[in-house]
Amino acid sequence: MPRLIKMNAILKKNQGFEGVNMMINQNIAGLPSWDQTIAMTLQVISERDLWKRNDLRKVVADQFNLPEKTRNRTYPNNPDVPIVESRIGWTLSDLAIGGLITRPHRGVYQITDLGSQMLSKYGKHLTRNEVYQLPLFQEHQREVEERRSRKATMSQASENTTNDPEDIFNLLAQKTKDYNIEVTTKLRQQIIDSDPVFFEHLVVKLLSKMGYKGPNGSATVTPISNDGGIDGIINQDPLGTSTVYLQAKRYSKDNTVQRPQIQSFYGALQGKGAQRGVFITTSRFSPSAADYARRFSIVLIDGLTLTDLMLEYEVGVQVKHDYKLYEIDDDFFNLD
Repeated sequence: MPRLIKMNAILKKNQGFEGVNMMINQNIAGLPSWDQTIAMTLQVISERDLWKRNDLRKVVADQFNLPEKTRNRTYPNNPDVPIVESRIGWTLSDLAIGGLITRPHRGVYQITDLGSQMLSKYGKHLTRNEVYQLPLFQEHQREVEERRSRKATMSQASENTTNDPEDIFNLLAQKTKDYNIEVTTKLRQQIIDSDPVFFEHLVVKLLSKMGYKGPNGSATVTPISNDGGIDGIINQDPLGTSTVYLQAKRYSKDNTVQRPQIQSFYGALQGKGAQRGVFITTSRFSPSAADYARRFSIVLIDGLTLTDLMLEYEVGVQVKHDYKLYEIDDDFFNLD
C-alpha cells in the first residue's frame, strides 16, 4: 500500500498551504466545517494519482491535527464513522459534482485537470462558493430543482417551528425527500459514467425487482453481437407466453431521445411479434418521441424516473438510516 501522506509533506508543496492547519477556522464543536474541508481535501487528492475512499477520508481528517477526542467524535446514531470523516465524504461528493475530481473505479478518486487548475488558482482559499459556481454543479442544481418540481416537494416549512407532532412529522418527511432528491441526482450521474453493458444489466434487474418478471419468470440481457435492437428480455412466466422487451440507452443528460429511435425500437418489437416494450434512458425524451410511444403502447422511463424507481425498489442503493416515530398505543391502556 502506498505510504500515507504526512502533513509536513503537504506543507512543503508550493500551493499556498503553508501553516494551513493553523489558519483553518473551526466550528464551535472544534471540527472543521464542510466548507473548510474543500481545499484540504483537494490538496490531498492531488498528492497521489488514485485514492481509495476510506483511505482518503482518514488522511484528510488527520491533516487538521484535531485532539483525539474531537477526531474520533461520532454521531449518536452512526457510531461507526467519525463526524469529521463524514463531512469529508460530503466534500468529496461536492468536488465530484463540480468536476474537480473523478471516480475512475468504484470507491476510487482522482483529481481532474479542472481540479488542478482550481487548486492552483485558489489554494487554501478554495471554498464551496467557488465550487458551486462551476457549470457542472449548476447543472446538478437545475436537475435537483426539476426533480422537486416533478414531485411538488418544495419545502414550505416555516423557520418558526413548533412542537406540534404533525409539524414535526411533516418536517422530517420533507427533509428526507430533499436528501433523497440529492441522492437520486448523484445516482443518475454515476449511471451515466458507468459502462453501457452495466446499464443494461441494471435496468433488467430493476424491472425484475418491480415485479415484471413474476414469481417464476426469467430476465436476461441479450448478447451485444446479436441483440437486434433488444437489450433485455423478461419472461413473466416459465413458458414465456407473456414477454416484455427492453431497450436501454445510457446517454448524457443533454442527449435527448428522438422519435426515430422509438420508431426503430417499435420495429424491433414487431420483428419479435411483441406487443409490449419498455424504453429506458438516462436522459429524456422529446415530445414527438413521447407521442409516438403512447400511440404504440411503449412505456418510456427517463433518467429522473429511473433513479426515483431505483430508490423506491432499492436497486443500487441501501438504507442509510431508519428513524422511528412513536405514538402512544391507546388500545394498550383501554381496560374495557
